[in-house]
Amino acid sequence: MTRKEKASIVQEHLEQLYPEVPIPLHHQDPYTLLIAVLLSAQCTDERVNRITPLLFTKADNPMDMVKLSIDQIKEIIRPCGLSPAKSKAIWNLSQIILDEHGGDVPQSFEALERLPGVGHKTASVVMSQAFGVPAFPVDTHNHRLMYRWGLTNGKSVEQTEKDAKKLFPKELWNRLHLQIIFYGREYSPARGFKLENSPIDQLIGVKSRLPKS
Repeated sequence: MTRKEKASIVQEHLEQLYPEVPIPLHHQDPYTLLIAVLLSAQCTDERVNRITPLLFTKADNPMDMVKLSIDQIKEIIRPCGLSPAKSKAIWNLSQIILDEHGGDVPQSFEALERLPGVGHKTASVVMSQAFGVPAFPVDTHNHRLMYRWGLTNGKSVEQTEKDAKKLFPKELWNRLHLQIIFYGREYSPARGFKLENSPIDQLIGVKSRLPKS
């Protein structure tokens, strides 16, 4: 079976399983999404969604955020981990958004990736989910499943993103990367994997890449 044929099977199954594709991180606008995505590094979406309301009641825009001290931000976001680096990034990117972008989150990959604490994946999530620009953010679930399914060689997230963009139609990228996340959590987790629970792995999983179940 070719990669293209496998990709078609993935698309078909995911569309059946997840016709609705909610954005996992709670937010009101591009700025609050940007902050939530930054906080989600090495932290679960569930925990981020518990912490962001505490932060956003004090500051849900760049102007109010820079009125807080870095230490105040750090104290609130501590449960998300990496709070010293994340609090500095949040304060500094908020100041840059005010100084260089008129208080609005920039709508380009280049400008987003120049912000402190914002890498390509974070920029891709914001471009995709806040602005509707086609992007394929690769998180651990996308990387793991694309490799398990033989759609990429697993060498790097950069390679996985390139392969995903080649295999899947551009107009589906924004839905598909989320559908793969939902599927990974529900049917094909990193730990506790059971082949009998995962229809896509049964159909196209590369046996040597699947964990022993």
